[in-house]
Parts: sequence; C-alpha cells; structure tokens
Amino acid sequence: MQKLSDEELANKTQDLKQKAQKNGGVDDLLVEAFAVVREGSKRVLGLRPFDVQLIGGMILHNGEIAEMRTGEGKTLVAVLPAYLNALAGKGVQ
Repeated sequence: MQKLSDEELANKTQDLKQKAQKNGGVDDLLVEAFAVVREGSKRVLGLRPFDVQLIGGMILHNGEIAEMRTGEGKTLVAVLPAYLNALAGKGVQ
C-alpha cells in the first residue's frame, strides 16, 4: 500500500466494494481493507495503527468487545471494522 499514489489508494475502496459484492461478504477482505485504513491513517493523520490496534479491530468486527485504556487508540481501532463493513453497505452502531 505504501507504494500506491494517493489516487490509487483512494481507488482501492471501489475495488474492495466490488469484491465484497462479488464475494457476498467482507470477511475475506479484512487484511486488505485494514491495510488500506492503516496506510490512509498514516498519510492523513500521521498516525499508523499498531498491531494491537489491528487486533482490536478484528475483535470488534467479530462482534466482540475489546477493552482499552485511555490513550490506547480506540478511535483508530473503531475505524477499521467501520470501513470494512461499509464496503458491504453496512453501517455501525
């Protein structure tokens, strides 16, 4: 993802949406989708989610609860499954 231009990275969302529609779900897209969010976060916010935050995103995507302390990056964690589920047109609650 690092080698992609900003435009190519942005186009990944449309590619992933098409894959989600074709596959009938997003579970198989988790790794690629999280990589897109990770790179986008780094470029836009200057923040790169840590591995533990990626794991937290996976836990939330599975419908489970992940406890995190203040300052451990809950906002970045929440964006990961939100983006993944948005690829299939699902919202977050």
